[in-house]
Amino acid sequence: MTPIHEVINRIVWDTEFGNAHFVIGYYDRVCQRVVRVSFERIRLERGQHFGFDLIGGDGEARMVPYHRVREVVRNGVLVWSRPGPV
Repeated sequence: MTPIHEVINRIVWDTEFGNAHFVIGYYDRVCQRVVRVSFERIRLERGQHFGFDLIGGDGEARMVPYHRVREVVRNGVLVWSRPGPV
């Protein structure tokens, strides 16, 4: 299985692959379900190897660890997934 950080790097750096609409599904421990968000709401910080910031509707950034990412959807097609929460 391709690690999630490699998939995200491909979205960012491979212009042909990244030229699409992406949705990231991550497990939210509070809601106890997978939450799907548009890739545009994600901010990657240089040097951060454990997760990404998710910009909420209130403008606040929340850190999402990579191990909570469960799926990546490209133009409506599931292109990456991992089993449910541990």
